[in-house]
Amino acid sequence: MKQEYIPFVEELIALAIAEDIGDGDHSSLSSIPADERGRMKLLVKQDGILAGIEVAKMVFQRLDPTVKVDVVLEDGASIKVGDVAFYVEGKLITLLQSERIILNIMQRMSGIATQTNVYARELSGLKTKVLDTRKTTPGMRVLDKMAVKIGGGENHRIGLFDMIILKDNHIDFAGGITKALQGAKKYLAERGKDIKIEVEVRSLADIEEVFAAGGADRIMLDNFSVELTRQAIGLIAGRCETESSGGITLANLREYGECGVDFISVGALTHQIKSLDLSLKAV
Repeated sequence: MKQEYIPFVEELIALAIAEDIGDGDHSSLSSIPADERGRMKLLVKQDGILAGIEVAKMVFQRLDPTVKVDVVLEDGASIKVGDVAFYVEGKLITLLQSERIILNIMQRMSGIATQTNVYARELSGLKTKVLDTRKTTPGMRVLDKMAVKIGGGENHRIGLFDMIILKDNHIDFAGGITKALQGAKKYLAERGKDIKIEVEVRSLADIEEVFAAGGADRIMLDNFSVELTRQAIGLIAGRCETESSGGITLANLREYGECGVDFISVGALTHQIKSLDLSLKAV
């Protein structure tokens, strides 16, 4: 887990605990002796890619530092029905309190990792990398992006703060590509910030304008056909990074990759996923 992610993850875990437990897990508190200890296992009920082990350990640690987790399968492992991802031992009340929080996190993360892995394998042998987007569940973006990375994809910017992307609306409101790029370069210089600038283009003519204005680190080819993408890559000819976006599905992903584009961003990695079926069971 990246060091800069940890504060976000800790805040999310605190919120998840407050949301689910509130003033107490009254079901467990009323039926289980306070000091009773036991063991549970995370059982895999659907094939896929495992993700969220490290976050699960943080949840257990937050609820009770004495809980012992015996990890069998690490994040990124290919899993099949019947596998056991980990065993956990501790106070039964703690284990029961953690159950739904752990499953909510790991099922979603594993679903994203599983879907991302399908896209990543489709690009096998090519230089092209599949990227996530900001189309994530509010508050869970860091976990979503961690899952993409675990599944074999790459992360785009985390938010609006760590990269400038001049999209169609920015360009239209600014009065064109040249003015938008000039404004971005001036803004960064005045503030002493060193972050990359990406520019969205809608035609081959736009690409020429980007290079004439200068300063772009990456060009995003928005809703280009495969043939137009091939022409655009020839025009850019390695002068900056390239990214394809819009209208790209698993069915045509490799065609775009074979054009020689550096990155393909796919919102479906995080906003059109199915959670993987996992279960925490008593041992």
